[in-house]
Amino acid sequence: MRAVIQTKYGLPDVLQLMDIEKPVPGNIEVLVKIHASSLNQGNLVLLKGKPFAARFAFGLSKPKYAVPGGDFAGRIEAIGKDVTQFKTGDEVFGDLSSSGWGAFSEYAAVPEHALALKPANLSYEEAAALPMAGVTALQALRDKGNIKLGQKVLIYGASGGVGTFFIQLAKHYGAEVTAVCSQKHKHSIEQHGADYIIDYQGADFSLAPRHYDVIIGVNGFQPLSIYKQALKSGGVFVHVGGSGAQLSRVLLFGPLISKMSSKRFSSFLHRPKQEDLVLLKEIAEEGGIKPVIVRNFMLEDIQEAFHYFNKGHIGGKVIIQISALDENDLHERTP
Repeated sequence: MRAVIQTKYGLPDVLQLMDIEKPVPGNIEVLVKIHASSLNQGNLVLLKGKPFAARFAFGLSKPKYAVPGGDFAGRIEAIGKDVTQFKTGDEVFGDLSSSGWGAFSEYAAVPEHALALKPANLSYEEAAALPMAGVTALQALRDKGNIKLGQKVLIYGASGGVGTFFIQLAKHYGAEVTAVCSQKHKHSIEQHGADYIIDYQGADFSLAPRHYDVIIGVNGFQPLSIYKQALKSGGVFVHVGGSGAQLSRVLLFGPLISKMSSKRFSSFLHRPKQEDLVLLKEIAEEGGIKPVIVRNFMLEDIQEAFHYFNKGHIGGKVIIQISALDENDLHERTP
C-alpha cells in the first residue's frame, strides 16, 4: 500500500510517498481503507518538531511515528476478534493522533475506541475534516467555556478550519456569536451563522459596548488585558491557538488573573474521545455543523498540501484524498 513516510523533522520535502506493507489489525483493532484525511495544526508540529517541547511526545531527534496523519474517514475492511462496536463494511471516521498517527496511508489498523460511524449526510472528505478540529471546538466550548443558551461568545480567529466549527457549534448551543476574522472571509462567516463580524485589522473589539461570557482565542496575539476588558464578570477566556507569546502569557498570568478577578483565563488542548466523535456525528446529521473545505489534494501531492496549509488564513479545511471510491462504496450510494 502507499503511505507518506517521515524519517526526520523539517519542511514538507521530508515527506516521502512510499510502498509499505498493509497493516494487520490486532484483536481490538479494525482495518480501515482510508479514503480521505485532513490537515491540522498538529500535523505542522509533527512535521517541524516545533515547538521543541513537542518532541518529548513525538521523538527527540526524529519522529517516533513513521506515518503521520491524524484525521481520517473510510470503510472497515476487516475487524479483530474482540471488536464489538463495528463490522466489516461500516463507513467510519476518527482521529489517530493519540493512537500512533498513520492516517496518511491507504490503510490503517485503528483501535475501535478511536473511531465512530461516519455521519450519513457527509462525504468521506467532509467527514475527514471533522475529528480533530470539530472535537477541539466542542471540548473548548463545552468543557472549558461551559457554554449555555443565550450567552454571548466571541471567537478570535473564526475563519479557519477550527474557527468555522466554533461558530457552528456555538450557534448549535444557542449562543450569540461575534466572529473576529479578516474582511475577505466575511461572506463565508455570515453563511455559518455569526451574528456579528469584526475585522481583525479594523475595530478594537474590546472597545465595543458588547461584552462576552466566553471568548475563544483560536488565533491572534492580543495581550490578555484586551480580552479581560471584553469579558463580562464571570466570563471565561479559552486559549486554543495563536502566537507562542500569547500562550506563554496565558500559562504564566492566567491563573493569577483568574484568582484575583471574577474572570477566568485558561489554555486548552484537545483530547480525542470516541463519545465526542459520536456527538459530532449526531449534530452533523441534524444539520448543526457542516465542514468548510477550501482545497483538496491527492496523496501524492502531500508536500504541496503542507506548503499551502502553512501559509495560514486559508478559510477552512485542507483535505488529502487518499483512495478512490470502490464498487462497495458506489453500491452504498446507489438509491
